Amino acid sequence: QVQLVESGGGLVRTGDSLRLSCAVSGRAVSRFGVGWFRQAPGKERERVGATNWSGTETYYAASAKDRFTISPDNAQNTVYLQINSLKPEDAAVYYCAAGVLLETGRFVSNYWGQGTQVTVSS
Repeated sequence: QVQLVESGGGLVRTGDSLRLSCAVSGRAVSRFGVGWFRQAPGKERERVGATNWSGTETYYAASAKDRFTISPDNAQNTVYLQINSLKPEDAAVYYCAAGVLLETGRFVSNYWGQGTQVTVSS
């Protein structure tokens, strides 16, 4: 089993930056890739990006390439999601997941965290 705990969400203003954390624990953590997802009210969950633990393979959704950065910290078993220049449309519950990161960039999720809420005021 793998457990994931997100943190770092909150109320921010348009234009601010925010760093979310995903702490990963459990068995064979290093075997899994970690992905970040978000779900806004009334919308489907969408993938932001995913990475392996070495950071040598990191993939982003097309909509996330400019302002989002995913970075793993092996020593802390934590994966960060940096969001810059926040916009109101970035408001969502952000989730991280552990799963299989394929060479094509496709990510198959196996375990999920509980999510952290990001609210953006205009």
